[in-house]
Amino acid sequence: MSPDHGFDIRARLGDSTPRPRRKRVVLADRRTRQVARTIMELEEQTSVGEVLVRHLVKVQLRSALVLTGVVAVVLLGLPVLFWAVPSIGDFEVLGFRLPWLLLGVLVYPFLLLIGYLCTRSAERHERDFIHMVEQ
Repeated sequence: MSPDHGFDIRARLGDSTPRPRRKRVVLADRRTRQVARTIMELEEQTSVGEVLVRHLVKVQLRSALVLTGVVAVVLLGLPVLFWAVPSIGDFEVLGFRLPWLLLGVLVYPFLLLIGYLCTRSAERHERDFIHMVEQ
């Protein structure tokens, strides 16, 4: 290595263009400190972090209980309806009696829909929680 070139790789390769000016790159903004502090409070389980997590759990529990209530009303209400009004049980759809069709077949797509709604609701609450933490 020659002493006049030092560690300048361009000079060693024969490139005679001048070096570009150095630019200062700032990766962090002011919000990052706030987010980092909130995340640290969550990890250390301080009172602020505990309140945030408790709120998330409460909101998710509320939505899960609402959907559980919907399932209970529909799945327990149908047999009660068929018992209270027996003439409804005599209807036929596609060759099947209505109680068999509703309780034996259509209950599974209904449960899949409830599961989808529950998952979507939980993900929405988690996104809201993350958005609240980042503010």
